[in-house]
Amino acid sequence: MQHAVGGWGQPGHHPGPHPGVPVPPAGPSAGGWTAPPVPPPAMLPPMPQPVPDPTGHVTLPPAVPGTRGATLAVLLIGPAGAGKTTVARHWASTRPVPTAHISLDDVREWVVSGFADPQSGWNDHSEAQYRLARRTCGFAARNFLANGISCILDDAVFPDRPVVGLGGWKRHVGPGLLPVVLLPGLEIVLERNAERSGNRRLSDEEVARIHGRMAGWYGSGLPIIDNSHHDVEATARALDETLARAISTPPRW
Repeated sequence: MQHAVGGWGQPGHHPGPHPGVPVPPAGPSAGGWTAPPVPPPAMLPPMPQPVPDPTGHVTLPPAVPGTRGATLAVLLIGPAGAGKTTVARHWASTRPVPTAHISLDDVREWVVSGFADPQSGWNDHSEAQYRLARRTCGFAARNFLANGISCILDDAVFPDRPVVGLGGWKRHVGPGLLPVVLLPGLEIVLERNAERSGNRRLSDEEVARIHGRMAGWYGSGLPIIDNSHHDVEATARALDETLARAISTPPRW
């Protein structure tokens, strides 16, 4: 094939009649010939419009297993004294990408006048404030995720209340939420709780009761980290490893 200067090929021939062949006139002729109608230009099908998610959930981009740079939504579950708030804050602060820490207890304590302190007894008032705080945390998490910022939330979610606890977080944050349970031994929890102050310090009886209920997470399919002998940094590393496995094989919950 011959090519013209500049790499362009010779212009192709028009698929019309060969030069020198008479072209019949348009319209009916003496011989009864009629020019065929010109077909309309091909019409492309309309582009489908995205359907907005009425729940407001954010679809997270696919995460590459083993990377710490993925956009994640993590729920760290554990009893009082498990160290979940400290670990969550440390984990968020050491990630190479923007990450927010959202603590349910912090949000609950936004209520200054009329705060329903669970130490005074769990009632409808404290339950309502808990639900309100959870919805507020969920809204904040979706807002961060929509702007490309990962988030980790922490809460004492009980396995014997799946609709209110884990199911509620899934509804408020979205199906991409990754739950991880932080569950050290009872003696460790009691020791750490004794170091707390204010309304976050519970009685030993209440701590033991909560820890016993948390044991129900065993056999649930959720990943569990026993950080009885881990400091904060070691627990954060264990959390990274657990999340990498969860990204590769998401838990069913």
